Amino acid sequence: MLDNLPRGTICIEDIEMGMSRHLRKTVTDQDIEMFAQVSTDRNPVHLDDDYARDTIFEGRIAHGMLTAGLISAVIGEQLPGHGTVYMGQSLKFLAPVRPGDTVYAEVKVIDIDMGKRRVKLECHCAVDGKKVLIGEAVVLAPSRKFD
Repeated sequence: MLDNLPRGTICIEDIEMGMSRHLRKTVTDQDIEMFAQVSTDRNPVHLDDDYARDTIFEGRIAHGMLTAGLISAVIGEQLPGHGTVYMGQSLKFLAPVRPGDTVYAEVKVIDIDMGKRRVKLECHCAVDGKKVLIGEAVVLAPSRKFD
């Protein structure tokens, strides 16, 4: 994975509007197999070349939630980072991610509620510059006062 900043924590007191973080990851066959095992989602569109060729995707695709997990990785590791608690996430899947695709996942601060320590993040994933997933997340950010 390639990140734009090191892992850690950005406390609510230091978060600013427009702040963003990202990572890039190439999705491998092994990633898809491991996700299927952990999630127990063994849909053949993800695992069986012959089956997937006859679908609207004309080939295997990664689990949508595997792609969404990259958003979670940016939130949990970079912005706000360690100690962050997910409160909600909306997702819209726009296009499939295939084995071998390099996914660019980015989050951007679009609202801050200091009193409640809540941060709203615009989220997206893209492959070759084309958005494959969009959404918003609301998280409880860590604070120097409590952590």
